[in-house]
Amino acid sequence: MSAILQVSDLAVSYGQIAAVKGIDLVLHEGEITALVGANGAGKSTALLAISGLLKTVGGQVLFDGADLTKLAPHQIVGLGVVQVAEGRAILTTLTVSENLALGTYARKDKSGVAKDLEWVYTLFPVLKERRDGMAGNLSGGEQQMLAIGRALMAKPRVLLLDEPSMGLAPLMVQEIFRILKEINLTGLTILLVEQNVRQALRIAHRGYVLETGKIVLTGTGRELLDDPKVVEAYLGG
Repeated sequence: MSAILQVSDLAVSYGQIAAVKGIDLVLHEGEITALVGANGAGKSTALLAISGLLKTVGGQVLFDGADLTKLAPHQIVGLGVVQVAEGRAILTTLTVSENLALGTYARKDKSGVAKDLEWVYTLFPVLKERRDGMAGNLSGGEQQMLAIGRALMAKPRVLLLDEPSMGLAPLMVQEIFRILKEINLTGLTILLVEQNVRQALRIAHRGYVLETGKIVLTGTGRELLDDPKVVEAYLGG
C-alpha cells in the first residue's frame, strides 16, 4: 500500500513542556490507522499539529508532496485532510442540514455535494430524520454522527478523528466504530486517535502506541491487541 501521509520526527511543545517528542508514523492509502494511548500521552496534540491547528517545533508532515506544517489549517482542509474535533464542535444553534452544509464551503461541485449529502443521510438515517431540527437538540451520539457527516461533506482524502467515542454510551460507541469501518470500505484513509484502545485496534489495519509523547509500539491492529505490554497497560490484562 502506498503512503498517503507521512509524519517524520514531529515535535510539539507547550512553552517549555515537550508534548510530542519526535514521532514518526505513516498512513497507508485506504487503511485505518489508530494512534492510541492514555490520556495526556500527546495523541490529540499530534492530531492538531497534523491539521495545522498547533505550531510544530520540528519535523514534517508530508501529504501529496506538500509539508502540511508550512500551511494554514484552511489550506490543509483544501488539500483533503479533514479533522473531526474532540468534543464534536458542532454549531448547536444551526440546524442539522446547516451544519452539514458548512462542510461544503470550499466545494464548487453542486452535483457532487448533493450525492455526498445522500450518502451521509444513508450512513446516518437519524440525521435525515432530524435535518430541520437544531443540532443542539441531538444526543451526544447523534452530535458525533453529525460531526463525522460534516467532515465527510468536505470530501476528504484523509479523515482525522479525535476521540470519537468520548462520552458516549457503549452501544453508541459500537455503532460509531461500525460506521467508521463502513466509511473506510469506500477507500477513505482514516487516522483514529482514541483512548478506547480495544475498540480502536479492533478496526485498525495498523496502530501506534503513544506514551508521554513518544511512539513506544507499532504493529498491525491484531498484533497490538495481542501484545502483552498493550494488554497489561490498556486492556486490563
